[in-house]
Amino acid sequence: MEKDKIYFWRAIASFILVLFTMPLGHALMIMMDKNMAPEAVHYAGFAMGFVGLVIVIIGVFVKGDTRQTLWGLIGGLLFWTGWVEFLFQYYANRYGVPPEIEHGQVVTKPEYLILPASFGFWMMMMTMYIFSTRNGCDFITWIQKRLFGKRKNEIAFQPMTRHTSIVTFMEVNMILWASYLLLMFCYDKNFLGDHHPVTYLIGFSCFIGSLFMFKKQLHIASWGANIRMSVATVIVFWTPIEILGRINFFKEFWIHPQEYSVQLLCILAAFIILIVYMWMKGAKKKRG
Repeated sequence: MEKDKIYFWRAIASFILVLFTMPLGHALMIMMDKNMAPEAVHYAGFAMGFVGLVIVIIGVFVKGDTRQTLWGLIGGLLFWTGWVEFLFQYYANRYGVPPEIEHGQVVTKPEYLILPASFGFWMMMMTMYIFSTRNGCDFITWIQKRLFGKRKNEIAFQPMTRHTSIVTFMEVNMILWASYLLLMFCYDKNFLGDHHPVTYLIGFSCFIGSLFMFKKQLHIASWGANIRMSVATVIVFWTPIEILGRINFFKEFWIHPQEYSVQLLCILAAFIILIVYMWMKGAKKKRG
């Protein structure tokens, strides 16, 4: 049957594409912080967020599911980096929020310490998704089934207007947001702490969960849908990587871009090649 067919190359290529955005994004922020004046960083960050938003909007008018997904992915990442992370950084620095320091080293930057204050906004968005829309997110669909039972189709009976670029954009930002909130909760010693057994259990659970998500991804035939599934799979997969890096289980080379420039340039080259390849695949499908 078609649903049992495995699309290994599409799944692995989509996964790698999204995976490579993680170290590249971290490296970009660190390079900007180290090589630009603080005022220039904030101007550049704001411009980055604006460019990301423009890219997402342009994606609404682009033809083809795969191409719209790529526009939404790139735009969403630029938006998050510029208008979320850099804006939190700006206000944390402006009002003198100190970093968290252990053994003489910064373990949590100020902007991430104040990020958990946005939890209420995240829940506001989730409430809208859960009660007001039928969508393809397995997590939200599971919550709807648990909350509404047989009344699910009555409470959330129709989807919102669908623009693939916007869908991808919102997916990137909502899942990144959720991941940061979870990690900050785990790292906070008032709740758990980075060496707490529950923190390790959460990291292990996310790793196992990402394997099941990738297994489902193997059966997705569409390039666009595969990339969108990869967004969730990669961010869940990246959660234990963040935890292991936090406890110095391995060296996070992407936070030392000057020392590992060759490796990061290779990742960037592979990322660009994959983007071009998928863009051409989208064009080929459109002509077909």
